[in-house]
Order: sequence, then C-alpha cells, then structure tokens
Amino acid sequence: MNANQLYKHLEIDFIKPNLSDEWSKYMGSVSDFLSENFKKRSMGLVCDFAVEINKVYTAVFPSKSVMQNILDRNETDIMLFVHHPSIWDIRKSPNVFQQMDSDLLKQFQTRGISIYNLHVPLDNFGEYSTSVSLAKALEIEPEKSFAHYFGALCGVLGKSGLDTVQELKARLESAIGHEARLYKYGNDDIRNGTVAVVAGGGNDVEILEEAVKAGVNTFVTGITAKNDYSKNAHEYAEQNGINILGGTHYSTEKFACIAMFEYFRKNGLPSEFIEDKPIMEDM
Repeated sequence: MNANQLYKHLEIDFIKPNLSDEWSKYMGSVSDFLSENFKKRSMGLVCDFAVEINKVYTAVFPSKSVMQNILDRNETDIMLFVHHPSIWDIRKSPNVFQQMDSDLLKQFQTRGISIYNLHVPLDNFGEYSTSVSLAKALEIEPEKSFAHYFGALCGVLGKSGLDTVQELKARLESAIGHEARLYKYGNDDIRNGTVAVVAGGGNDVEILEEAVKAGVNTFVTGITAKNDYSKNAHEYAEQNGINILGGTHYSTEKFACIAMFEYFRKNGLPSEFIEDKPIMEDM
C-alpha cells in the first residue's frame, strides 16, 4: 500500500480535531528524525521513512528491543505502529520517558521503515481503544466512557460478571500473564458488578473522583506504584473505599496494539505484535 494512503486512513479514522498531545517538546534528542507534522502536534506520523508499506508491526513502546527485533528481520517498506513515541521506564524517574535510539532510527531510515504513533487518539473511547481493549480482555462489557484526558475520554465503566475483587485480580493476572497488584482499600465485593478501567496511567485523583460519582468501588489501571506523584490518589482511594488493581503500563495497554491487527487487516495489510517486557516496578 502507498504509505501516504495508509497515513490518510489512520488520520481520518483516529485523529479528531478536539484531541491534543505534547510529546514532541520532550523529543529534542531525536528531532532530526521527526516529521514536521509530528513536531507541531505530537500525533500521527512520527518518522516518514517509507514510500510503500507492505506490513505493519505494532508495539506499545519503540524500545531498543522492539526496534532491533524488527531490524533483525531484514525487511524494508514496513511501518512500526506504536501507542507511545517514547519509552516508559518508571525506574528512571523523574525522566520516566526515554527517547528512541538514534543509531536504530538511522537504520530505520535507511531501510524505509516508518513509525506512526497514536497515543491520545488510541486512548479515546472506541473500538480499538486501550481501555476498551483491556476491558474486553478481562471479559468486562463496556457500557460507558469516562475520564477526560487531552480532549479524549480514556476510561471505561463496564459490567464484569464477577463478584469479588480477588476474582478480578485472578482474571487480570491470567490476561496479562504475570502477577498483578491489589491495593485493597474497599470491600471485597465488586459493587453492582461494575468496574472502572483506565489502561496505562490512570491512578489520578480526578479520575478516581469520577469513579466514585459513578458508584464504583473497583478500579483497574496500569501504574499503581506508591510514590510522590501517586500519593494523593492512594489517599483518596483509601478514604473512599476504592480497590485499585494494577497490571503495569505495558501489559494493560498492549491489548489495543494487538486489537489494531483487525484495523490493518481491513486495509489489506498483514500485521504482527512485537512483545516487550513489563516493568514490574509500575505496580
């Protein structure tokens, strides 16, 4: 497929006028590789390196391991689709987002491998969104969107079909393939069977306030570690009896990148998800 044609499809289907983002102001070290459009709005085409695209690889972050995995396949005329254009690592706080490797970017440029990013647009409530995809992986039926974020609604309220938060923890662990973390601040019973889901970094007081207004006592997200940033959120959750379940940034957002297979298939392109490693310190 012609690369510009694919970019146009993605633009129309995902990038709405009310959405915003701010990645490019943190990406000075790789600015020479960024498209002019991305420098202006931090969405869409990150690196314009391909004329034709014959296959799409998807990933949560463009980490060294993900980029090297693609290069090791010796392919050209392809695209890396990522949820984030930078690499999350809570262990490197306060610089929690690291930038792509310049040497690997040069090889991407030489081989005609473009990079395309949908962060806020993929968080926004919809068929392929991060929280909808996570909810579906947990067999939660999405009923309503919530949680305002850069013009998007990034959260899901839905019915779980489970009775207790311990059962939900077990289901989350089964879905993500590793241990989850439960901060049991409320009753074990899931109130009204309704769960609030925000994939990635949703442990925020404003989001928790919305959950309380919705009558929810069980909240699933990715980053739940107790630190200076999250202290107020944990205090609010404890005061209001909200159970918090964490599954790491990577593991709670990967389901959307896997769900995008179907989108690319509809556009006549094969795709493959590149696995990476969760950072357990997120929890």
